[in-house]
Amino acid sequence: MKENSLGELQELVLLVIGNLQRDAYGLAIKEFIRERLNRPISISAIHATLQRLEKKGFVTSTYDKTSNNERGGRPKLIFTITAYGEKTLAEVRSTRNELWNGMYGLTLNH
Repeated sequence: MKENSLGELQELVLLVIGNLQRDAYGLAIKEFIRERLNRPISISAIHATLQRLEKKGFVTSTYDKTSNNERGGRPKLIFTITAYGEKTLAEVRSTRNELWNGMYGLTLNH
């Protein structure tokens, strides 16, 4: 498997980080997926995915020290997509578009 490959959940979490931008932390990502995609997911699955994405170099994380008061003294860990993560998402999108464009004659209106 190529190092820059993304699983479905990894791709989804990266896209959500891009949507949330400066508010991309674990619980916000979980709630976005639950509310916008109607897909329940555990916070531990989100955290594991974020760790994998960071290990692969697709995201970086920094603590938002301004959030201490609202969280009982614990700062939020905010995630940002790296240039490498953006490049990989673009490649995934291009591949998916090629595949969709090749689906001649298939009716998807079920």
